[in-house]
Amino acid sequence: MKLHELYPAAGATKEVKRIGRGHGSGHGKTAGKGHKGQWARSGGGVRPGFEGGQTSLARRMPKRGFNNIFATEYTVVNVADLEARFENGAVIDTDALIDAGLVTKVLDGVKVLGNGEVTKSFTVKAAKFSESAKAKIESAGGKAEVE
Repeated sequence: MKLHELYPAAGATKEVKRIGRGHGSGHGKTAGKGHKGQWARSGGGVRPGFEGGQTSLARRMPKRGFNNIFATEYTVVNVADLEARFENGAVIDTDALIDAGLVTKVLDGVKVLGNGEVTKSFTVKAAKFSESAKAKIESAGGKAEVE
């Protein structure tokens, strides 16, 4: 097969509708747009979300609360995940968590939560710890360091 022998599969292409090329074409004069009106104009149509003058859905819905753009957002990891992925005596920081696949996006830091049990002792360096996580890590002989 040569490059000049290539052609699209049957039914893959469609003839272009040529509009505004005389009344004999069947798409002349108004070019399929009818007479006057909103859709016949050059910038014809409506913007997305426009509901024909009816109050739009976004304005009809009740509004509640607010979004605090200054809030600190932590990526969370449970001690059960640390227990499963790391060896005894390991030093666990953000880079180690990313390498292990436990964390993909470090937002404003990593927070360690106390869901699960800990039997291995390791040093965990994170932005924040829950009280139960800190207690479990230290009771197993490890260290919880705030970085």
